[in-house]
Amino acid sequence: MADVAGAAQVPWYKEPTKDQWYAYVAAWLGWTLDAFDFTIFLLIMVPIAKEFNVPLTDVAIVFTLTLWMRLVGATAAGWMADRMGRKAPLMISIAWFSVCNFIAGFSPTFWFLLLFRTLLGIGMGAEWPAGAALAMEQWPTRSRGFMSGVLQGSWGLGFLLSSACYWLLFDKFGWRGCLWIGIIPALAIVYVRWFVKEPEVWVENQRLQKEENRHVKVPLAAIFRRGVVGNMLNACWFQCAGFVTYYSINALFATHLQKDLGLPTALVATPIMLANVLVFVASSSWGVFSDRFGRRWAMIIPAVISMIIVPIYLLSTNTIVIVSGFVAIGLFAGGGMYGQIPAFLNERYPTEVRATASAFSYHVGAIAGGLVPPILTYFASDPAWNLGFAIPMCIGALLGLINFVVALLLGPETHGVEMTADLVVA
Repeated sequence: MADVAGAAQVPWYKEPTKDQWYAYVAAWLGWTLDAFDFTIFLLIMVPIAKEFNVPLTDVAIVFTLTLWMRLVGATAAGWMADRMGRKAPLMISIAWFSVCNFIAGFSPTFWFLLLFRTLLGIGMGAEWPAGAALAMEQWPTRSRGFMSGVLQGSWGLGFLLSSACYWLLFDKFGWRGCLWIGIIPALAIVYVRWFVKEPEVWVENQRLQKEENRHVKVPLAAIFRRGVVGNMLNACWFQCAGFVTYYSINALFATHLQKDLGLPTALVATPIMLANVLVFVASSSWGVFSDRFGRRWAMIIPAVISMIIVPIYLLSTNTIVIVSGFVAIGLFAGGGMYGQIPAFLNERYPTEVRATASAFSYHVGAIAGGLVPPILTYFASDPAWNLGFAIPMCIGALLGLINFVVALLLGPETHGVEMTADLVVA
């Protein structure tokens, strides 16, 4: 008890060791740069459709395939992270998505672009489980919720960077220049290689598996065992709902501003930039809330508030209301709902299968999210419906929000969970 009391008197940012900070920064860099390379595509879908003379629905399918391939990368990286360590798959993933984005910028045909943006999804999927496990396993319990929020909220910083890139570079270099700059994240590999160590809890768990000859050779099969599978399926449900909500709100908002409202480059980029600043701030703030009141309520409350905001701005015809509402949603559906996912998922699972189980449940959600852009684009632009983007986006977001709340209410609370090296499924 004396140790706990002493730790509580130390400022939270002094409690982690230097190695813990190094590991966290590595995960933060990977996730932020991952977001940059992925979200830049959301801003250039319309000009790509025009250059290759393909329907916007076809371009939206590129987005879908990228998200679907994330499950492939996540499953592979989860296995590598649980069996071989967290660092290697993190470095491979960063190199993979950076190079794919760069090559896609040289696309001579639409099918070439589709191929390399699809392959990019493998690297994207691989980054999250390795990075999240690396950061959350090492971080002290007391402030894990806050730092989970900072980590996940940094997706908003990556989106902010891609919005700024679009604003500053698109009119001069076009959509190709926006993809070429995506090679820069590869530089983060050098930092991970030289400064980051494997989490002690993983190292000790591997020692115990070897000592007791109880190896988990196929972590993906282990997560379907009794005692794990129910927890994992609940996580898949709330992740599917979260991804459907996020992409209903964000995937086609730039397209909505371009096609439905006819706004110029700067006015498209500005609200997206502002909203993603709030995503980062809100995700961190709700993280503080979760460290006091629990992970689930830190996600449920902003989801319920989002149910009110979404129809107000999406069903409005006033540009100021639309832009203001989208910026405001960054505080709730953008930041609050998602900030606890790194901590919440990693706290749910034992060390032997943590990266694999987190990767699988998170990226099953990405499969559902990947269906959103082409479905919404079909109802928005197909002559048989021709609804515009606002109504389909609103319906998709509300369906996602309702399922998100219900799944969390039926799921476990993980606040205060200590991650240990104990053998649970081996």
